[in-house]
Amino acid sequence: MDKRRMCPHCRAFITTSDRVCPYCHEAVGPRAAEQRDTGAVLAGFIPQARFTTIVILVINFGLYLATTLYSLRQGNTEAMWNIDIRTLFEFGARNREAIVLGKQWWRLVTAGFLHGGLMHILMNSWVLFDLGAEVEAAYGTSRMLVFYFISTVCGFLASTMFSSAVISVGASAGLFGLIGAMIAFGMRHQSALGAAIRGLYVRWAIYGLLFGLLPFFRVDNAAHIGGLASGFAVAYVAGLPRVSGSLREQFWRGMAAACIVLTVLSFLQMYLWFARSGS
Repeated sequence: MDKRRMCPHCRAFITTSDRVCPYCHEAVGPRAAEQRDTGAVLAGFIPQARFTTIVILVINFGLYLATTLYSLRQGNTEAMWNIDIRTLFEFGARNREAIVLGKQWWRLVTAGFLHGGLMHILMNSWVLFDLGAEVEAAYGTSRMLVFYFISTVCGFLASTMFSSAVISVGASAGLFGLIGAMIAFGMRHQSALGAAIRGLYVRWAIYGLLFGLLPFFRVDNAAHIGGLASGFAVAYVAGLPRVSGSLREQFWRGMAAACIVLTVLSFLQMYLWFARSGS
């Protein structure tokens, strides 16, 4: 049996016999080492998505339901499979003119929670359910939220600058940011395990970007590349959590709170604009 596990405080690798982490000197509980790993369901085929990942999924599906119903009301009988461009724009899709000329900066955030159809949201949710839990387990909730927010914003900023598409939506900018974070995790862990993690997620990134080059898929690779690069950069600087009460950890908790506030403000701005437009 593999005796390695991760310290819940500093994320360093320790053994199941350790009662105090030799790196951060925090107690890990008298029987924490022997607790059954609940990080997998159905013999490991479905990973346990943590609370933050579930919250993001719920928001995504809630907005998908809202946009589908609105699109149906506008006469789009195929709304479940393909939400119309006008509806997505009104709910906060990325649009260059609206962002640059209209100063609607909040679209860089709201676009990351919208999806263009059933297959779009199912594919992104499948990846997020797995990847979000992995990043949250490795980096902690605060850092995961910061990575997801910044990579979403930077991804759609890159899309605004370089993509010719009229609109762009989807969680994939944030997902590529989480892939970048796991690549950074593998690079910072100078070990065989770190190399394996780095190799795995580099392949994920390559497959995802190649998928975006297929001509019959409408994929915003500019958003993917922007999300990947920003997620990697922020995660590499952030590093792994250490002692929970340290100034460093307080900083990342503050950053996570700021990201949540900015997300709420973005949706508030979207709602106010939506109401003023008379939609």
